[in-house]
Amino acid sequence: MHPALKEYLSGKLDLSLQDEQLVSRCFKSKFAARNEIMVAKGAVARHLYFVVKGCLRVFLTGEDGSESTRFLVVEGRFGTAFPSFILRQPSAAAIQSLESSELLTLSYEDRQTLYEQVPGWETMDRIGLELDYIASIQRIESFITMDAKMRYEILQQTNPDLIRRLPAKIIADYLGISQETLSRLKAKR
Repeated sequence: MHPALKEYLSGKLDLSLQDEQLVSRCFKSKFAARNEIMVAKGAVARHLYFVVKGCLRVFLTGEDGSESTRFLVVEGRFGTAFPSFILRQPSAAAIQSLESSELLTLSYEDRQTLYEQVPGWETMDRIGLELDYIASIQRIESFITMDAKMRYEILQQTNPDLIRRLPAKIIADYLGISQETLSRLKAKR
């Protein structure tokens, strides 16, 4: 089993050797180039991605070509265009590798296998999804209840590495602010 996945699972599941072997067979290694589109808008998201190294962006594109970042998926996290992955329908969102990335992919079918054959996998997955859902709701609420400065400060406190790693355009989009506002906020620090 990949060491990064083993570390993620540590303390969450008590895997037998047989379970570990099944998990290893279900997850496939994938390398993505910087800015590679992993899932195009309108395609079906066939995999759940675990980021070993790098960063994925799940984003929407408007009629005018404007982009809106829905999620950023960093090391040690799972992500995909979830509605498409679960419903097996074309995705409204695209997934892009913002950096050269090392990923582990899990197909929908292999995820079902893990649910059926690895004790605790489904519960662990549900808890992870609940936490991601809460974070998503809190992010949406921040757009309504917080100004740009507060949202930027929270990102600085919770994930300052993103600000250093990713282009200002992506950070501004993720925070729901203009690049000019982001520049002003950075200058005040």
